[in-house]
Amino acid sequence: MNCGGIGDRLKKNGIPFTAELPEKLEIYLNLLIEWNARMDLTAVPEEEEILDRHFADSLSILRTPVLLPERSMIDVGTGAGFPGMVLAMAREDMQVTLMDAQQKRLNFLHAVQEAAGVRNIRLLHARAEDAGRDRIHREQYDYAVARALAPLNVLCEYLLPFVKRGGYALCWKGPALAEEMEAGKRASQILGGTPEPPIRCPVEGRDWDHQILPIRKINKTPPSYPRKAGTPKARPLGET
Repeated sequence: MNCGGIGDRLKKNGIPFTAELPEKLEIYLNLLIEWNARMDLTAVPEEEEILDRHFADSLSILRTPVLLPERSMIDVGTGAGFPGMVLAMAREDMQVTLMDAQQKRLNFLHAVQEAAGVRNIRLLHARAEDAGRDRIHREQYDYAVARALAPLNVLCEYLLPFVKRGGYALCWKGPALAEEMEAGKRASQILGGTPEPPIRCPVEGRDWDHQILPIRKINKTPPSYPRKAGTPKARPLGET
C-alpha cells in the first residue's frame, strides 16, 4: 500500500496525522512484511489488515484527548512495536520507550527506527517484572501502554509500577474486557490505580470490538510489586 492509500485509511478512521506519517508507516509496513517472512512478528499476512489491526488500532487513541503533549510513555511487551512505535511516529513530542524481553524484536524495531528516522524512542531489553522494580524506570512514566499482552489483572501488575502518580496505564483490549473487569479492578486498586470508563475504538469497515481502558495512577505502587518474573501470570492478583 502506498503513502496515499495509508493517508486515506487514516482519514476514514478520523485519525489526525502529520504530513510525514504516511511515509513513515509505509516504511514500517514494508519492513514488517519483510522481517515477518523470517521471524514471528505478526500473524496477520495482508497489508490492509495490518494497517487496520495494528496501525489504525494503535493510533485510535489520537481521536481522544488522553495523550497530553510532551509526555513520556513506555510500551511494555511491545513485540513488533504496537502501539508504541506507531504512536512515537505520530507524536514526535513524546518520548517513548519500547520494552521487550526478546532481543530479536528489538532488532527489528531498531531497523524501523533507522529506516524511518524515528528519533524519539529508546529500546529496552527487559522483562516487565524486572524493569518495574528498577528505580530508573519505576514510576517514571506518564503513560504505560500495552496491546494484546495479558488478561487485565496481570496487565495491571506489568504496567502500573511504571506509571507516575497522576499518569495512566492504557490497556488496549478486545471483547474479553467485560469478563476481565472485576478482577482487573481489584488488581489495579492493590497497585495504586483506579479504572476509568473504557474508550471504544472502532476501525472503519471492521466489526472488531476494540477498546482502550485507562487506569489512572492515584497512589504509589506498594514496594512488593511487581513480584518476581513469572509470578504475575502464574498467580494473578484480584482473583477470588
